Amino acid sequence: MNILYVDIDSLRPDHLGCYGYHRPTSPNLDALAAEGLRFTRCYTPDAPCLPSRTAMTTGRFGIHTGVVNHGGVASQPFIWGADRAFGCNMTDGNWANVLRASGYHTVAFSPFAQRHGAWHWYAGFLEMHNTGHGGQETAEMIAPQVTGWLDHHGKDEKPFFMWVNVWDPHTPYRTPASHGNPFKEDPIPEWYTESVRADHWNKPGPHSAQEVNEFEPAPDWLFGPESLKNHPRLAELQPTAISDLNEARRMFDGYDMGVHYADLHVGKIIQHLKDLGLYENTAIIVSSDHGENLGELNIYGDHQTADQFTTNVPMIMRWPGVTDARAGQADSRRVYSIDVAATTLELAGCHVPKLWDGRGFSESLNRPDSEHRAALVVSQLAWCAQRAALWEDWILIETYHDGYHDYPKHMLFNLADDPHEQHNLAESQPELVRLGLAILEDWHEDAMRTATHPQDPLETVMAEGGPYHVRGDRSNYLARLRATGRGDAADRLALKHPCVS
Repeated sequence: MNILYVDIDSLRPDHLGCYGYHRPTSPNLDALAAEGLRFTRCYTPDAPCLPSRTAMTTGRFGIHTGVVNHGGVASQPFIWGADRAFGCNMTDGNWANVLRASGYHTVAFSPFAQRHGAWHWYAGFLEMHNTGHGGQETAEMIAPQVTGWLDHHGKDEKPFFMWVNVWDPHTPYRTPASHGNPFKEDPIPEWYTESVRADHWNKPGPHSAQEVNEFEPAPDWLFGPESLKNHPRLAELQPTAISDLNEARRMFDGYDMGVHYADLHVGKIIQHLKDLGLYENTAIIVSSDHGENLGELNIYGDHQTADQFTTNVPMIMRWPGVTDARAGQADSRRVYSIDVAATTLELAGCHVPKLWDGRGFSESLNRPDSEHRAALVVSQLAWCAQRAALWEDWILIETYHDGYHDYPKHMLFNLADDPHEQHNLAESQPELVRLGLAILEDWHEDAMRTATHPQDPLETVMAEGGPYHVRGDRSNYLARLRATGRGDAADRLALKHPCVS
């Protein structure tokens, strides 16, 4: 059985039709889900991009690999030291290597390793195709490379394991003009109202309502002549501030157009499998490295927190002969993305390496009421420094560095009653806060007990000055807050971060 893993960057499940979205963003993924199984409570253990993909390929939490940040020491795997074997202890047992050792031809189509300096990610792939534009390529640049490879090698003697990255939903929004805007007549999501926007307008943070593109509205690196030359639609599609609901619509439309465009070209890859007679002999898994906040927690078009919308990822699996009995169903068991990777190893007849934190559930895959994990812990250490516990309908987020968003130490949300995290219940529900903190503490104790290295990389991040994207002198940003009527927020941030006051 071939295995195709499609990784659509920044894809949040609730903006797909098969997960209930009101806009028709994903006809091809919806069709795949109708023939397969979709997981509704699948989470990346470590967000965002570099930590997530490192976890996915190694099957291990960031606290065990050392990779939790986008820069600094904790953006690199732990050095193993004197007990390192002839091969690399960290990558010999990764996802691609296990499949390669079991007879798969492993091939990746992605610029990810170059984009993030993450060369360890290539381990185990016999072929690595850098699609060339560092994550700024649109899907029509990627799909022909994949279909061309399938023409020449899809029917080779060895089955293939293929990882394909598609980037279109990631900011800046850049869907080609020829694609148009399929959603210009569709309403934006109901939860996002003028009162939500107005409340966010007075709050701080990178990618917040007044600074949609990092710490200022239109930075030169994004809106300079070279960038606009490469992305002529950027000024049209990418908002700079959510000053009214029309600007909010631009954000939702820009994101949804990226999803729709990615779906179109993933559909072309799937159709090519059918045309070549490979579809019934290829397991297809579609997921993402992380989700995306589209206004939640006052973050617009980015992935900065350990919350529901950054860490919850879609997971659609169609495995012929395995998921047929559950075609079109939703699976609500609580899983990590690395649990799904472990399950694919089991289904392919491989052993899950002992070092993996991912736990396979192939034996219970077709039992819809099975519980896999009672609780999950997810981490974010590149924009904010946070860990969160997820159990039942609750999420408890503990913040160690607020990324200049002025978040409180603890945020507690009931995701059933408050799916967009608008009402922090931490002060009114102290018992649930204690329960969430106990889950975090138990997870940490267990992780350190089973760690191959004695340090928690969270401590490294904090010792280096915090998450990579918010390090350095941010006094100019505090001055901007004061100049834009947010002096109270600036004063609070100055107390939290005295080095930039």
